[in-house]
Amino acid sequence: MSEPTQRMIESNGISLNIAEQGEGPPVLLCHGFPESWYSWRHQIDALAAAGFHAVAPDMRGYGKSDRPEPIDQYTIFHLVGDLVGLLDALKAPTAVVVGHDWGAGVAWQAARLRPDRFRAVACLSVPFRPRSEARPTSVMPRTADAQFYQLYFQEPGVAEAELERDPRATVHTMLYGVSGEGIAAISAAAASGGAARNPGMVPRDGGMLRGSGAPATLPAWLNETDLEFYAGEFKRNGFRGPLSYYRNIDRNWELLAPFADVKVTVPALFVAGDRDMVVAVPGMDQHLANLKQFVPALRDVKMLPGCGHWTQQERPTEVNAAIIDFVRSLPG
Repeated sequence: MSEPTQRMIESNGISLNIAEQGEGPPVLLCHGFPESWYSWRHQIDALAAAGFHAVAPDMRGYGKSDRPEPIDQYTIFHLVGDLVGLLDALKAPTAVVVGHDWGAGVAWQAARLRPDRFRAVACLSVPFRPRSEARPTSVMPRTADAQFYQLYFQEPGVAEAELERDPRATVHTMLYGVSGEGIAAISAAAASGGAARNPGMVPRDGGMLRGSGAPATLPAWLNETDLEFYAGEFKRNGFRGPLSYYRNIDRNWELLAPFADVKVTVPALFVAGDRDMVVAVPGMDQHLANLKQFVPALRDVKMLPGCGHWTQQERPTEVNAAIIDFVRSLPG
């Protein structure tokens, strides 16, 4: 696997670091939390070899890209604006946009709001969800003993203090915890009569990472080099920028009100693991079955057996094939 080149570009008033490789029609790769351009390391080379210009930015707040301090600089309009500015910097009229996790949310909105610039969209793990009637944080799960992790992320400084204490342990725990292997371990423990831990809930009397340590042996899809890369990025930059995405969830809900009934009209693909915690949300099976109501040009929904949340890292061969086949099938 050859290494992509990296460079800084100016976009939407900030500097973004991009990793790129190949020549041909551009394919933008948008990562999620807590990752970086590096989460697409297996796709960049494959897309380049298939005849495309693969471009994976460190999203705003991550890696070598700028990290604005104000929380309100991380709205969905800023994030989509960064991608439009990136296309302008590349002198590319259009691109296919691919996203995972938070990057999927950005990619769906980029394709929905600017179909003139994003001619198709492929998303991993997180499907398109129409705007809800209620403010998102108002309906997130909470009990007397625990709260949904996105609620835990809301108060500035709280999650930072925990996650930045040992970035390597943080990333190791998160990457294992909701991987296919991590979810299988939780299921096995519950089946044998152990305490059933919900990885999406944070105990009120302890942090997100307490009691969820990952085994020393890494899963086959993750090695020490990968872990050290991620740990180094967060040790240098901290987590404030990445957490600011979550702190704009309600603000995004307000901002997107004028577009509530706008559908994603460009060709689309959705890929997820059948052990992904996002897919396990109650009612998600019905939502995926009816996704074409909101994404009428949806080509396919692919479910990967045994795969957890880190779709393109856990199953690179299947994901590469799905993305390349999809992009090659597009007109023009």
